[in-house]
Amino acid sequence: MNKLFRAFIVGSMALVVLSCGNKTEQQAEVEKVEKVKVTTLNKTTIARHIELSTTLQGYETMNIAPAVTGIIEHIYQEVGSTIKEGDMLVRMDQTQLNNTKLAFANLEVEFNRVKMLYESGSIPEQTYDQTKLAYDQTKQNLGFLMENTFYKARIPGVIVAKNYEDGELYAGNPPILILTQIDVLKALVNIPESYFPLVKKGMKIKLHSDIYPNQAFDATIETIYPTIDASTHTFQAKLKIPNAKELLRPGMFMRTTLELGEFEAFIAPYQAVLKLIGANNRYVFLNDNGVAKRVDVTLGQRFDDLIEIKANGIKEGDEIVTVGQAKLVDGVKLDIIK
Repeated sequence: MNKLFRAFIVGSMALVVLSCGNKTEQQAEVEKVEKVKVTTLNKTTIARHIELSTTLQGYETMNIAPAVTGIIEHIYQEVGSTIKEGDMLVRMDQTQLNNTKLAFANLEVEFNRVKMLYESGSIPEQTYDQTKLAYDQTKQNLGFLMENTFYKARIPGVIVAKNYEDGELYAGNPPILILTQIDVLKALVNIPESYFPLVKKGMKIKLHSDIYPNQAFDATIETIYPTIDASTHTFQAKLKIPNAKELLRPGMFMRTTLELGEFEAFIAPYQAVLKLIGANNRYVFLNDNGVAKRVDVTLGQRFDDLIEIKANGIKEGDEIVTVGQAKLVDGVKLDIIK
């Protein structure tokens, strides 16, 4: 009797435990269902453009730093002077130049004499070659000293810096003057790497400045740099900006919009995109036959409260969770609210 009673008690407890276990599992199943709203993804034609900013630079900058060091006899230009190519900029001490002129004059006489003797067969070829070498070297050195004693502008522009006065000793650094070209300017822009295949040399763009709010300035993409910056995931493009009226100046801040044509893309509500805590990874949840499916995405262009999303795991007709997505984890069951 006791045995039967004990067996009854054990069986009853087992039923109770089994019943409780089933209840717990059922409760867990109920808790895993999340109420959400979804939106169907369709491809939309968009006009893709990028908002960029940059700072203008002189198209070319020339440091007026003669190879001849010594006393500066005269600086012909001041800061703000407008310079044409070939204008005289600086005259250095002429002592070395004058000595080389005398040496060259003597060598020229000697070379002409040796040349006549060589042509008449009176001296060996070796003597002629040695004299000609000395003559050619001195002639080349004379040209070098002329260029660096009477230093001229090699580009047009404006003097933007003057670091010395007449009579001061120039030792090679800093440059005596700095000449910057401003009738043509350049600018470097950093563009996200995802647009690298779309940006082409020769593209025309417009630049805007807060200084001239009602004007747009033409620019052309002249160079696309071939490497991507690993830290910023951007690449650089150089713009060439005509500036004949010289309204723009180096150092000005400019804004531009780079138009990249029309494309088909997936557009989703911005709030549907979630960000991984502690990282810059973005993701969304899709309705996969009543179950939440997490998909990592890359963001593209934003349109007010909508954003372009790009991912390999997205196709037209997919349903993206737009309400309740913050509570989801991958694989949880969904209760779609209409």
